Amino acid sequence: MPLEVLRIIDANLNRASEGLRFLEDIARFLLNDAEISQQLKGMRHNLAQEAKSVGVRLLSQRDSEHDVGVTLTLPSPFEGEAQQNLSGLIMANAKRGEESLRVIAELAKLPQVSPMLNSARFEQLRFNLYSLERALTARILRRDKIKQLTGLYVILDRQALAGRDELSAAEQVIQGGARVIQLRDKQGSKGELWPIAQKLKALCGKSGVLFVINDYLDLALAVDADGLHIGQKDLPLSVVRSQLPIDRIVGLSVTTQAQAIKAQEEGADYIAVGSMFSTTMKEGATVVGIEMLKQVRKAVSAPLVAIGGINEDNIGQVVAAGADSVAVISAVLGREDVRGAVQQLVGRMHLPEVDS
Repeated sequence: MPLEVLRIIDANLNRASEGLRFLEDIARFLLNDAEISQQLKGMRHNLAQEAKSVGVRLLSQRDSEHDVGVTLTLPSPFEGEAQQNLSGLIMANAKRGEESLRVIAELAKLPQVSPMLNSARFEQLRFNLYSLERALTARILRRDKIKQLTGLYVILDRQALAGRDELSAAEQVIQGGARVIQLRDKQGSKGELWPIAQKLKALCGKSGVLFVINDYLDLALAVDADGLHIGQKDLPLSVVRSQLPIDRIVGLSVTTQAQAIKAQEEGADYIAVGSMFSTTMKEGATVVGIEMLKQVRKAVSAPLVAIGGINEDNIGQVVAAGADSVAVISAVLGREDVRGAVQQLVGRMHLPEVDS
């Protein structure tokens, strides 16, 4: 076998392994994603196993001291501004691995190399890495949005507004300190909702508040909302996830621990548990109570949004039971002073719960 070929294979095996290690550490230590971390670790081990038959030969031809590439200073297309954020670093290291695997796969087709290296296996590793790059990038891009699910989540229900201006109400909600606004309308047409959603998206974007659409995937896509919230009877979570851009979040309502576990397994970015208490805002709502919230908290790691009948008198109980965020409608929209109501609820979320 030509020594030059061995040097090329050795260099690309090292590049691929280094890129995979970086991605694995991001998944393991930054995202705490056991599944992606394990897949990347498995790829690294498979790569090492595939190269085991030529390991000693490769090492014997390594000549880092005389490698002319060490002195080259041409910038990588993935360097600079793109690498100042994690998604850029993920892309750079994934491309390093993918390109290296492609080089090895091509060289493994040579008659003198093919008895020792299986080209098809390196090709398969490359295609697996494409999928993992997408999954890892999606998690990183959604991470910042998910972090905002730690405060008050106000559902701007148009029926509860009873004709009041949506934009004005949203401004007061934001001024009061809410972190998320969801637009919900169970009766109006999407054509009627479209201009309202556009204005709310612009306002929330300017204010650093998450804007979520309830139920309507097409409307969420049309206005580029930060996320979509769905119920058990809406489109399946897998379908929604496949249609939304990878940097948008999806929340799912549940009433049982089993539904919550399933939601997390299928990729829900947050889980809404309720109804906590009796409510007049949703006809036929099942009251699951605080105990169910505690059970769900023990079963899943995804952010939990408690919903249903929550007000200034019981919001402390809900937070103490494990809610990361609290969704309200009438406790805010039912008050004349919307801003003041939001401020009061936000303040009570951070007060220690005292046993009676």
